[in-house]
Amino acid sequence: MTRVKRGYIAKNRRKKILTFVTGFRGAHRKLFRIANQQKTRALVSAHRDRIKRKRDFRRLWITRINAASRANGLSYNRFIQSLYKRQLLTKRRTLAQIAVLKKNCFSMICFSMIFEKL
Repeated sequence: MTRVKRGYIAKNRRKKILTFVTGFRGAHRKLFRIANQQKTRALVSAHRDRIKRKRDFRRLWITRINAASRANGLSYNRFIQSLYKRQLLTKRRTLAQIAVLKKNCFSMICFSMIFEKL
């Protein structure tokens, strides 16, 4: 069987992976095989944490809405339930921003929910 010289194709492939891991430390940056493994692990972690970030932000928004609604005499689940009854479907992100930045506006929303029940 004849010998195949891979040449610049293999070199470019390795160089691409080694440029990806330039910020890593020690052998994880210098040795190709270890760098390749670490690159794979880094991409898996990045994918997992992108999903986890969405989950964490939703928890933060719910906590902020809960704190603001309790300050105005409603629990979180009653507040969301009354929003659904009135068909005022807004995102929790928006509600959390209103609760933090415009407290008067949020208290008006809460009071309208309280007086609706009476």
